[in-house]
Amino acid sequence: MKNSDNAVVAHYEDGALLARIMAGIKAAGIDPNELQAEHLAPVEEFHIGGRKATEYLVSKMNLQAFSHVLDVGCGIGGAARYLATQDRTRVTGIDLTPEYITVAKALTTQLGLHEMIDFEIGSALAMPFDNAYFDAGISMHVAMNIPDRASLYAEIARVIKPGGVFGLYDVMKKNGDELTYPMPWAETAETSHLATAEATFDLLNDSGFTVFEADDRTEFAIEFFRKSLAAQAKGPGPLGIHLLMGDTAREKFQNLLTNIQSGRIVPTQMIAKRNGQR
Repeated sequence: MKNSDNAVVAHYEDGALLARIMAGIKAAGIDPNELQAEHLAPVEEFHIGGRKATEYLVSKMNLQAFSHVLDVGCGIGGAARYLATQDRTRVTGIDLTPEYITVAKALTTQLGLHEMIDFEIGSALAMPFDNAYFDAGISMHVAMNIPDRASLYAEIARVIKPGGVFGLYDVMKKNGDELTYPMPWAETAETSHLATAEATFDLLNDSGFTVFEADDRTEFAIEFFRKSLAAQAKGPGPLGIHLLMGDTAREKFQNLLTNIQSGRIVPTQMIAKRNGQR
């Protein structure tokens, strides 16, 4: 593993995440044996807007029943599990952080969805899948840790079938101002690698995609953070993204909101299609 990969894994991994989530489930008064997918929604989707953002992205993709979808940077599997409950979709998730994959598998098994979803530890720059293996793909808040965007999008294009749809949701650079850290994906600028929406559009097109829709999600993000920070002021609930972010969760949320409001970054969604015919 490269030193840069090690730094990213070290940022996300601490070895006790599953124990914290299971403790949160019990603290919320949920019987682990009666766990339902909706119970995990507050904690399992590590991107701006959580489940609502996932629903919005998927609604734009027009996925077909029985599609095989790749989740690049799947985290602990929240979006993958959501997809698997939609139109009998089969999902494969890949993530660089071993602990995230361990937690993803455990929660997926607990929910009885393990026959519909596979999880792999691996780099998004060198995925262990054949060419044109997937019908579609998603990636949500992943590229901010990856400096080599051209290789990332080329690798995603390689494994998606011609005509397949790719849904991307990321934080993108808006101006040249320095960001306030820490942020959810990086403690310092050393492991934060943002691109502008314009550059991302060009990189996707150069990689074999045609972007047919781009959506600035700034207002959605501001509303989400205002509500989240107001709720956190009363103390964090038993289940939430703070379980993944640690003691600095509120500071990271506040910094992210500040950076968005100041025009330094913009949450952006893009929907693209893999060039060629099936």
